[in-house]
Amino acid sequence: MLQRDVVVIGAGISGLMAARRLVEAGHSVAVLEARDRVGGRTWSDTVDGEFFEIGGQWVSSDQDALIALLKELGKETYSRYRDGNSVYITRDGVRHEFRGDFPVSAETLAEIDKLVTALDALAAEIDAAEPWRHPRAAELDNIQFSSWLASLTDDDEAARIVDHYIAAGMLTKPSQTFSVLQAMLMVASAEKFEHLIDEGILLDERVVGGMQSVSQQIADELGPDVVHLSTPVRHVEWSDAGDGRPASVTAHGERVTVSARYAVLAVPPNLYSTIEYTPALPRMRQIAHQHQSMGLVIKAQAVYETPFWRERGLSGTGFASHERVCEVYDNTLHGSDHGTLVGFIVSERADQTWALPEAERKQAVLESFAAYFGEDARHPIAFYLSDWGSEEYTRGAYAASWELGGLSRWGHLQNEPVGPLFFASSDIQGAGYLHVDGGVRIGSDTAARISAGLRADG
Repeated sequence: MLQRDVVVIGAGISGLMAARRLVEAGHSVAVLEARDRVGGRTWSDTVDGEFFEIGGQWVSSDQDALIALLKELGKETYSRYRDGNSVYITRDGVRHEFRGDFPVSAETLAEIDKLVTALDALAAEIDAAEPWRHPRAAELDNIQFSSWLASLTDDDEAARIVDHYIAAGMLTKPSQTFSVLQAMLMVASAEKFEHLIDEGILLDERVVGGMQSVSQQIADELGPDVVHLSTPVRHVEWSDAGDGRPASVTAHGERVTVSARYAVLAVPPNLYSTIEYTPALPRMRQIAHQHQSMGLVIKAQAVYETPFWRERGLSGTGFASHERVCEVYDNTLHGSDHGTLVGFIVSERADQTWALPEAERKQAVLESFAAYFGEDARHPIAFYLSDWGSEEYTRGAYAASWELGGLSRWGHLQNEPVGPLFFASSDIQGAGYLHVDGGVRIGSDTAARISAGLRADG
């Protein structure tokens, strides 16, 4: 059995940042990771000779915590290709090439602006760290986002475009399954709606070597005495401080058992219940954890001999809410002569796509790419689908969110410790919610809270 000040369960960016900051503060740490790799929802691999970022990859220009970490680690970044026209396909199949505003009527643009203004105004009223404190939190948390949009406009296309950015683009759930308050949190976490849709902000840069290399470098610097891979934790014993006794935790991993003063559960909320706790977590926490669930998205990537769309004056960006691939971007690797497209298949469409036989699945996805960029898109030299719903230690993507009514009812518990047990993931972070930036923030913040407790304990 290892004796440490802190045991961290999970070696995604949140867990590794917590470990990094705790070690810097002079505390002893062990990180137990179920997978045979670090990085969590950031992951890179080579398939058919091509390098793919299978998980999270982009750096937004407003993500200060992540940008500071990249500088700290000496990581280089490069800009995403975005020159040329984008493609928009209407619900009736009409394909448009455009720059700037969506190629819709002036009336629809005005309705989009009205909806965005209303959403920004609501989001400005909440603190992303504590959205449940809004005076109308319970009311707003019981209104479906889809219903709220419909109450503000009769323009179906305007509602569908705004709905897409929050539901498909971010939470990866149908908009009738989450609330206006949850949508407000999504917007407030990025400061305003524009930051979720402006490609020059949200999808600004990528890390040379891939986003997973950030976690890999942190793990390498911590060393194998700290980071233990292929070690799922099935059982956690804990006791709270009392009667002059310090708090304590024993984490039973399959290969390593760690006794510590504190623990960080750096896994998404939908995985909390995969661990047995002795004693059981408090009643309200057990109930609350049942009402957060992951969204569902398949990330589709196709590599071509050349980025042929660029020769046709296209940026590689496309949108079509009714298409199997509802968004697509140029994802060409830094320094490569080949061209890569990345697209996203969301929610029910993801279920339908994964139910297809493998050959039909690939054909269906490439057919959707072809709707944007023509026949050449049907003939990649390498192809990969990232289905995070199939990952045992993630079970969905991009992030967990609350069901209707859950955020206002139980959200205040999500970042509160239970005795010596602390929780840390981008899923329960305010600023940076859902993004790697949020994982950096909550990992660092959790380390600071625990470090203060360790100093107080003496």
